[in-house]
Amino acid sequence: MLRNKFSVLTAAATGVAALFLLPACTVHVQKEGTGQDKQVDIKTLLGGIHVSKQADASDIGLAVYPGARLREKDSDGSDKSANVNISGFGYGLKVVAMEYESDDSPTKVLSFYKDQLKKYGDVLECRTSTLHLEAKLGSHDSDHGSNELTCDGDSGQDVELKAGRKDDQHIVAVEPQSKGSNFSLVYVRAHGKGAEI
Repeated sequence: MLRNKFSVLTAAATGVAALFLLPACTVHVQKEGTGQDKQVDIKTLLGGIHVSKQADASDIGLAVYPGARLREKDSDGSDKSANVNISGFGYGLKVVAMEYESDDSPTKVLSFYKDQLKKYGDVLECRTSTLHLEAKLGSHDSDHGSNELTCDGDSGQDVELKAGRKDDQHIVAVEPQSKGSNFSLVYVRAHGKGAEI
C-alpha cells in the first residue's frame, strides 16, 4: 500500500541519518505545538543532516494535482511529508516526499503527471507493489553501471512514473482507492564520489 511505501522511505532516510549520530557535534530540534519533533538539524564531524516534516511541492519540482489534498497522518501518527538532506565529505543525498489524495481516478492523475514529468526527460511507467528508489552517487562511469532509471519488476496494481536519472530523479507513485486515488510525489538527488546507495 502507498502509505507503507512512504513510511519505508522516511524510515530509510532517517536510518541513514542515525548513522551520523555517534560523532555528533551539535543537534538542534524544533518542536510542534503537540511536542512532537518538527525539524531536526545535526552537524557532525562527518557532515550534516537535516530532517523536516515540512516539505513543499516546489522542492519536488512538480505541481500538485488540481483539487488534491495532503494526506492526514495515519492512525500510528506517521507523517505524509518529509524533507531529508544528508551531506558530508563530497557526497550528499536529498529526498523530498509528499503524499496526497484525490477524488479523481488514477488514470486522470497519471495523465496529469506524465505531462508534468516530461520536463525531466523520458517518462518511465512501471507497475509495482512497492516504491522503488535507486539512487546512484557520483559519476556515470562504466565502472559504476548505468545512470538510467529502470523498472524493478512489472507486477502490482500501483503505477510508478519516473523521469530523470538514478542520481537525480522525480517519481510519482499512484495507488487506486475505492473512491479516487492516493499518490506520492518524490524527488531524489544524490551526488558523491562514485558510491551507490
